[in-house]
Amino acid sequence: MSRLPLLQAETATGEAAALLNGVQKALGVTPNMTKAMANSPAVLKAYLGFSGALAAGVLPAHLRERLALLVAQENGCDYCLSAHTYLAENVAKLGADEIAAARRGEAEEPKSAAALAFARAVLRGKGGVEDAELKTAREAGLSDEEIAEVVANVALQVFTNYFNKTADTDIDWPVVRHDH
Repeated sequence: MSRLPLLQAETATGEAAALLNGVQKALGVTPNMTKAMANSPAVLKAYLGFSGALAAGVLPAHLRERLALLVAQENGCDYCLSAHTYLAENVAKLGADEIAAARRGEAEEPKSAAALAFARAVLRGKGGVEDAELKTAREAGLSDEEIAEVVANVALQVFTNYFNKTADTDIDWPVVRHDH
């Protein structure tokens, strides 16, 4: 059971209700994560703003989902791993092999592989990357804009992973467990 209340749009008040209604309208569902985040409208607004801005960036959906899968696996967040496995399959149209590879930080397509390798370096170095890792990412064809967005996507996913692990958010997606 979630350790933070899961607020419902129909019983929430003020800004929390408005934000949850907006999530429902935009997605057609209101994920438990957003219901837990609504305990602080500032948190839910921050999440929606950050994820919305990155969705409008240069990284394609398939790569953002691959990054989310890698970060969720590395951080052991089953809520996010479940959500992003579902989104990777049904929105980004990744196959089971591609999803499994992304969780390991791998991809067949060279640019995606480079982005995942760089993301893993960012994640494991807690933001501290070596000059050589940055050089490798650039040599693999990642632009400075793409590099910046990889870092931002890692940060967004770390936030949601930490939030969901702290809240122990009830998983409302087909359940996927991280590898130990």
